[in-house]
Amino acid sequence: MTPEQRQAFEEGLYQFVGRSLHPEPKRSYDTVNGAMIRQWAEVMGDRNPAYTDADWAASSARGHLIAPPAMLYVWNQEGYAVASTGRPGDGLADLVAYFDSHGFTGSLGTNVDQEYFAEAKLGDAIYEDAVIEEISEQKSTARGLGYFLQTLAKFRNQDGELIGTQRFRVFKFIPPEVPAQEKPESATELELPTRIQAPRGQDNAWWWDACDEGRVLIQRCKSCQTLRHPPRPMCGECQSTEWDSIESSLDGEIYSFVEMHYPKFPGYQYPLIVAVISLAEGTRLVANVVGIDSAEVRIGLKVKGRVEQVDEKTMLPQFYPVDAAEVSA
Repeated sequence: MTPEQRQAFEEGLYQFVGRSLHPEPKRSYDTVNGAMIRQWAEVMGDRNPAYTDADWAASSARGHLIAPPAMLYVWNQEGYAVASTGRPGDGLADLVAYFDSHGFTGSLGTNVDQEYFAEAKLGDAIYEDAVIEEISEQKSTARGLGYFLQTLAKFRNQDGELIGTQRFRVFKFIPPEVPAQEKPESATELELPTRIQAPRGQDNAWWWDACDEGRVLIQRCKSCQTLRHPPRPMCGECQSTEWDSIESSLDGEIYSFVEMHYPKFPGYQYPLIVAVISLAEGTRLVANVVGIDSAEVRIGLKVKGRVEQVDEKTMLPQFYPVDAAEVSA
């Protein structure tokens, strides 16, 4: 991009600052309800009785259930159909399209900041009023050349009371060119793509080292025997820093899953199923489900994991439907 082209691009770009994402405040599709709160609390492992225990809540100072504050953004989200139909056009979609049309096709969410001012209760309708708050100057990063964009969303109830705000920041960048891979010399040669390598630090290097050896270990608190994953230095139940590990059998079932469509990352085979696997040992981990048509993946499907080489540098557990795992074992 020449200096003249950049100037013209940025003149158009900064006109998006201050633009509303929606023509008018967007009302939640459903009012705040106990079913969604229960499911959210279950997935997050949040046992606060103020959210799900009606008897406890009735005897509390509030006298009623409330929604977890961190659910602030949930009520106005689009449904599952977005995966096939795409998101409705709005100010942010227009900005993303403008970036994409000029080669800034890479997207990376960098941070989310929420601030809470009031509590949402059952029956509340949540209204979202969002704007494109700011766009940075051009930045050169390890990901590539690009710009940070930040949206500000304000959430109010049906009475106009401010429930909270959310700032969401995304980096739009020009992805580096991936050199074309040479074809293998023979049909029997395995052509392995390259993925972004996972960071190995003081608290998780031992887990990756075990994967390199073909094993999946689960961290266990020495004090209360609670299993935990991903690895971390302190037990969330008793706060002990003493731990050991057990080896997983990699028997499990699908607890939840998504099929990723876009953006497509180098080194992954599509269709790409990313699932939360409930392991037989009693904990969960995120992994890819392979060896099955994506249309046949379902919650509750029994799976068996194998630690496999997914590229030239990385060993990872991948999970197969039990029948396929038994056939190919």
